[in-house]
Amino acid sequence: MSQSRIHRNFPTAHRQRGAVLYVALIMLVLLALIGVIGMQVAGMQERMSSDYRTANLAFQLAEGVAREKEQEIGATLNSGDAFKADVVACSSAYNPAVWANGITTAKSDRTRRLDTCFPGGSSKKVGAKQNEQTANVYQVTAYSQDQAVGGTSEAVIDTVYIP
Repeated sequence: MSQSRIHRNFPTAHRQRGAVLYVALIMLVLLALIGVIGMQVAGMQERMSSDYRTANLAFQLAEGVAREKEQEIGATLNSGDAFKADVVACSSAYNPAVWANGITTAKSDRTRRLDTCFPGGSSKKVGAKQNEQTANVYQVTAYSQDQAVGGTSEAVIDTVYIP
């Protein structure tokens, strides 16, 4: 083969413009951006799942505090004693969220006697001993927080307990 024939079949170096290089660089930049965005999304999802975990743990702890108080009320009444609630006075202005704002401990509870708030009494044995009344109704409010490394989640549960 002669030298001139080779040059006719293949373009010479001075006629090439390097378009493939530009296209490859643009593709690499796009892939790098997609990778960075993917890492940011994964980091955000990890933080969201961590926040969900701490909030759920705080809720479960608050529910445990409420159930312990309900068991204490039931055990006290079943033993023949009267359970002394934290609040017996009837007040419609009670807000569990406002109550929880003033708490400085990791766990706390508050009980309020509700059956005395019903007009005309709520028991067939009104005036009898508290543990002998048939309609003991208590409002149990429980607060708990989960101290996580990145922050704190708090939960307040307000339940009505009828032993």
